[in-house]
Amino acid sequence: MLLPSWSFAQSAELEAVGHTVQLYFDGMIQRDRSKLEEAFFSEARLIGYRGDQLFVTPFEEWASGTAKGTLRDPLLYKNEIKAIRIVGNMALVETELYWPGIYYFDFLTLLKMDGKWKIVHKSWSEKALD
Repeated sequence: MLLPSWSFAQSAELEAVGHTVQLYFDGMIQRDRSKLEEAFFSEARLIGYRGDQLFVTPFEEWASGTAKGTLRDPLLYKNEIKAIRIVGNMALVETELYWPGIYYFDFLTLLKMDGKWKIVHKSWSEKALD
C-alpha cells in the first residue's frame, strides 16, 4: 500500500511531539530539571485551578519547585497522552496524570522552535481521587 509522503512526515512530527511530552512526564517523576528545560520554552506559563484558586505560574518558578524533593516512585504514577493534534508548527496535546490521591488533566500547547517542539503553555485541572 502506498501512502502519501505527508503521512510519513506527520508520523515523525507526532513522534517528536510525543518525545517532548515524555520529557515533561519524566522530568516531573524524576525531578530532573534538565528534562523539564528540554521540554518547555523558558517563557512558558502554567495556568490552572487548585480548588477555587487560580494559579498562573512562570516556568522557572514551577520547574524550580518540581525539581526539589525526594525522587518519586514511578510505579505510583501513571501519565498518558490521550490525543495529539498538529497544525503546521503548532501542536495541542491532551494528557491525563493519575498520581497518588489526585488526577490531573492537562492541555499542552507546543510550538516548533528551531526544529524542536517546546511546551509553551500548560493549562491544567485537578481532582482529588478517593
